[in-house]
Amino acid sequence: MSQDHSSLAAFALETPAPLYARVKEIILQQIRNGVWKPNSKLPSESELFALLGVSRMTINRALRELTIEGVLVRLQGVGTFVAEQKGHAALFEIHNIAEEIAARGHQHRCEVVLLEPLPEGATLALPFELENVQRIFHSVVVHYENEVPVQLEERFVNAEVAPEYLQQDFTRITPYAYLIQLAPLTEGEHVVEAINAEAADCKLLRIKRGDACLLIRRRTWSAKGQVGAARLVYPGSRYRLEGRFGQ
Repeated sequence: MSQDHSSLAAFALETPAPLYARVKEIILQQIRNGVWKPNSKLPSESELFALLGVSRMTINRALRELTIEGVLVRLQGVGTFVAEQKGHAALFEIHNIAEEIAARGHQHRCEVVLLEPLPEGATLALPFELENVQRIFHSVVVHYENEVPVQLEERFVNAEVAPEYLQQDFTRITPYAYLIQLAPLTEGEHVVEAINAEAADCKLLRIKRGDACLLIRRRTWSAKGQVGAARLVYPGSRYRLEGRFGQ
């Protein structure tokens, strides 16, 4: 590290922010200063614990959040590494829809339509293909904003990564929030399309057949392997896609 250990520990204790946020800032500072370069390995959690004098739980949360934000990559049994820097931000990031709705000052709730295992040995066609996955869990959830349906979320989940997925109460925690806690994402891919609503989706979203919708198909991976695939349908009149790129 470029700074001596005592000054880093002092920063962790004195900066007016939650401890995990201070640890995140220390790590970001080391990356910005070029001490930890892209693809370089960070000290272990035990080493960071000794350097900073904060709990391992705090360090783990800081590392987990920086991984979700794309700053770090965590490989199980190998360590934590600085991610490659990209030229610009992605078109959009992965967010928890419950948090998005709460940030607008609105009320979120969700309705679980389906939660089941697929038959043993079932496979999925592209673009939902799960690679080298033996057992798959299937869920369909509708998210409401102020009692208006705004997202139909269909997920296919790797049972090896989330063996207790079917036991969760997704009216209390969203599938996204549960999976991100269980297996922080290291990689994801999106396909975005404008579509006309299909009959099967209309009743759940309270829209008419043929209404304009936004469809996002998504596959995600963690250090544990492929987490799953998702199909997200948004009524066009109730959702817009936002993002920014550059500095």
